[in-house]
Formats: sequence, structure tokens, C-alpha cells
Amino acid sequence: MSSKAVKTNKPASKEPSTLTKLYLFAYNAGQVVGWSYILWQLVDYYVLRTPEFRAQVTLWDFTRLAVIIFQNAAFVEILNASFGLVKSNPVVTGFQVFSRMMVVVGVVMATPHGQSLTGSAIALLAWAITEIIRYGYYALNIIKVVPHFVVFLRYTTFIVLYPIGVTGELLCFWWAQSYARENSVWSVVMPNKWNATFSYFGFLWIVMLGYIPIFPQLYLHMFAQRRKILGGGSATAPKKKAN
Repeated sequence: MSSKAVKTNKPASKEPSTLTKLYLFAYNAGQVVGWSYILWQLVDYYVLRTPEFRAQVTLWDFTRLAVIIFQNAAFVEILNASFGLVKSNPVVTGFQVFSRMMVVVGVVMATPHGQSLTGSAIALLAWAITEIIRYGYYALNIIKVVPHFVVFLRYTTFIVLYPIGVTGELLCFWWAQSYARENSVWSVVMPNKWNATFSYFGFLWIVMLGYIPIFPQLYLHMFAQRRKILGGGSATAPKKKAN
């Protein structure tokens, strides 16, 4: 028999194709542009517009089209993770994307109270800054040119922006549930041909209460990622060789 070493068939980590990189870069760069525009709209609305204008046009009316397009476009990220184009966990990605889509489609678009000025303004500000940094980091990472300050912002700004964003989202949910309670919208009551019932008011409360166990887990997960990337945790400490 030959004494040659037997090669293992361990799958190597494949580098994404040029086409995949171009697609991912275009998607992430496009999101940077979109969320930068939304941030500009916030500044425009609160700084440059007159009180008379703001009395006639709500923030949601002013930002609606851009928010619907660029927030719902994040659904693509679930597909990217599911097809292995990125290393993200499809389940975690799906929860993060659907929670935001739920706020936009299921709360703000579904009820006028969900467009609460305070809640939507806080959420949009936190989302816009977060997404500009996040998508910018992803886009630069694809072309392997990521300045350290971008990495620092990516894994540091969430400490403040994540709780602010969640506060804005919950305010939108709070005003939406009050509208749903008073108007019984988007609900299905019996009797009906499906022989089923659905309470939109109850559904909103279930989602709101779901933030209690899920938010701390995601928040602590981001801290773990921060320690892993920026250092300061045992995961990055080099192992000592035994004597």
C-alpha cells in the first residue's frame, strides 16, 4: 500500500463569487443611501421646515415612501442568509427584520395612532443612524476596506441606539393598541365562514410583551459580539502554552 497521507474532504470556506460580491455591495450601499436620505428628511422636517408646515404634514407623511421602501427591502437579508450568501443566522436575521417590518406595516401603516409623532420620530432617528453605520460597515467589509473607526461605531453605537430604537417602537405599539381597542380594527370576530377569531388588539400586546424576554438576549448578544471584535473579553485572549 502507498504511504501517502490520506486527504480529508473537509469543506473549505468558499470565497463569494465576484457577482455575489457586486450584488451584496450594491444592496448594502443602496441601503446606506436610502437611510441617509431618511436621516436627512428628519433633519429637514424638524430643522428646516416651519411650524406651519409641520402642523399640516405629519412626519410619517413626510417620510412614508422612503421608510416603506428601505425598511421592507431588508427582507432580502433573510434570503441572503438562507441561501448562504452571508454568514448570518437566518432565524436571528428573520426576527430582526420582521420586528422592524411589523412596526412599519403592522403598526404605523395600519393605525393612525401608530404614527405617534414621538414614537415614530425616536424610532426613525435610531434606525437611520444605526442602519447607515451597519450597512456602511457591511459594504466596506465586502471590499475589505474597513477603517477602525467604522468598526468601533458598528460595535459601540448600539449601546445607546438600540434602547432608543426599542423605546420608539414600543411607543408606536402603545398608541396603536389604544386605537385597536377603541375601533376593533384588523380583527376577525365570530361567527364567520372560517369559524375563527383574531384580535389585533391582543396580537399587539403579545408582540409588545415579547420584547421583555427577547430584547435583553439580543442586547447581550451584541455586547458579546463587541467583546469578540473589539477585545476586552476572554474570547479574544490568547491561550497560554503549557510548560
